[in-house]
Amino acid sequence: MNRSCVKTKLKNLLLLLLLAPGLLAQDRKVDPTWLRRSIPFASKAEGDLPPGTCSYKAIFGEGDSDGRILRTVTRFGELAVGANGNCRAELYERQEEIYFVLEGNAVLHYADQAYAMRTNDFTYLAPGIRHSIVNSSQQALRVLVMSFKIPPRISIVATPTPKIVNLNDVKEETVEGHPTSVLYRLLLGSRTATRDAIDQAYVVTSLFWIDFAPGSTNFPHHHETAEEIYLVMDGQGEMVAGSGLDGVEGRYPAKTGDAYYFRPNCTVGFYNQNKPGAKAHILAVRARIPVPDEDD
Repeated sequence: MNRSCVKTKLKNLLLLLLLAPGLLAQDRKVDPTWLRRSIPFASKAEGDLPPGTCSYKAIFGEGDSDGRILRTVTRFGELAVGANGNCRAELYERQEEIYFVLEGNAVLHYADQAYAMRTNDFTYLAPGIRHSIVNSSQQALRVLVMSFKIPPRISIVATPTPKIVNLNDVKEETVEGHPTSVLYRLLLGSRTATRDAIDQAYVVTSLFWIDFAPGSTNFPHHHETAEEIYLVMDGQGEMVAGSGLDGVEGRYPAKTGDAYYFRPNCTVGFYNQNKPGAKAHILAVRARIPVPDEDD
């Protein structure tokens, strides 16, 4: 091999080495600031949900391809239970859970007690308590399951029996800092709070229902130390997710069944359609993230 050929090969090798980091960087996936998923809200036909079965569909967190980016939320998904079906008992030493019945009638087994639940019922499940859900009816049961990790430095105390509340029994009210055209039902909050229907949580700061009048918005905003999820229960409009360049937020179409996850400090909000009679409802949950020295 002549000297000229060797020099050419060396130059090509050097060029490849110089370009390689750039090529690798272009292939590297960046963790998203927000996530969008969708779940069907239409009732399942009896043939689609075999009797006696229990299945979980992940929306965010465990079981989702981007679950690694969530800090406090461990699971957010739908539990579907066929007629006369039951789910295995679960116990999480350092996780708290919220159940919201989307459709059907259930029996919640909590420790050694049983509690009836129906459509639009919600409850808080404390860490360290074995629990399970049973469908003793002939109709399908769908439950929204939300689970959250409790940092080691938070002390866990004994929790009383679960409190079960129905969405329709919680009054609508305005919230300071938001327009009066948007009404809230404050469903669940922190143990130190007193405004919610259930105040027993360690890391969940708020579970709330938002009622949007036609053309209304809850004003785009962000939370520096919390992650949040919006689930569109009915209606459609534009979801605000991220951006904020020069005060202009990012807007994306949102319809019934769409779910959005927002990382801390991500701009979040919703604009309802500006049409007569265009109502929209969102179920939202917010949980604080551990400060840096609380990470495992």
